[in-house]
Amino acid sequence: AAEVTLQPIKRFDLDASIIFADILLPLEPMGLQLEFVKGEGPAIHNPVKDQKGVEALRPVVPEESLGYVMEAIRQVRRELKVPLIGFAGAPFTLASYMIEGGHSRNYIDTKRMMYGAPEVWDLLMTKLVRVLSDYLLAQVKAGAQALQVFDSWIGALSPDDYRRFVFPHMKALFAALRNAGVPLIHFGTGTATLLELQKEAGGDVIGLDWRVNLDEGWKRLGYDVAVQGNLDPVVLFAPIPEIERQVDDILRRAANRPGHIFNLGHGILPETPLESVDAVIERVHGWPSHSLGHKKSTR
Repeated sequence: AAEVTLQPIKRFDLDASIIFADILLPLEPMGLQLEFVKGEGPAIHNPVKDQKGVEALRPVVPEESLGYVMEAIRQVRRELKVPLIGFAGAPFTLASYMIEGGHSRNYIDTKRMMYGAPEVWDLLMTKLVRVLSDYLLAQVKAGAQALQVFDSWIGALSPDDYRRFVFPHMKALFAALRNAGVPLIHFGTGTATLLELQKEAGGDVIGLDWRVNLDEGWKRLGYDVAVQGNLDPVVLFAPIPEIERQVDDILRRAANRPGHIFNLGHGILPETPLESVDAVIERVHGWPSHSLGHKKSTR
């Protein structure tokens, strides 16, 4: 993990790095049988379907069962000359994996529990908040200089469902992290209808994906919060002039305001041409008359 985290920094002129680890790592010490199936992705062989399954989930001591992540952070910090970001998946996204047993298109079982057994859902989310807050705080103790919470699947929810079933738990998570003394990044995808709720839940920085224009999203959030984003990762497969045009458009929309972290709107794709990554970084660093912090995602 340490070497993979350092590789992009050695290859590209990046301004920050993020520790290389999978968001599902905390699930195994909780008692789930996790397997990464080649060509299919993660599979959980004993998904959580009811109150009995939730009650069987074990508490996690991150320094013990996830100590290898902390050791990777310590190793990276010894070599890294730019800030290191720690991260974890958000409660809703992890709960969905746990219930569905893997990727899902419609989140039928997840929503069945939310609507049909809300007390079981709340118990699951409460347990996840405890595990994730302890895990993230352990990363800070190991040397992480910022934290990012990834809610990759949150766009599956309506604003009303987010407020009922997710908001209280996200608020609790960010409250638990508030005294960590590092910047907190709140990121999700498909969140154009959820931005104001995300801000209310917590985070010093709100991640924007490419489905919302950066200037519009920032205006809705208010300029008292920083934003991160928001280039579509697939744009990196376009010709270089088109990549530069889209980078310029995002920077123009940011209007040189302090508090914009340039980034992709989601993780970088494995097949991405290296010359496209170079083009983005050079374009951002060469943007005239601004002194913003810029970060290109290493995930």
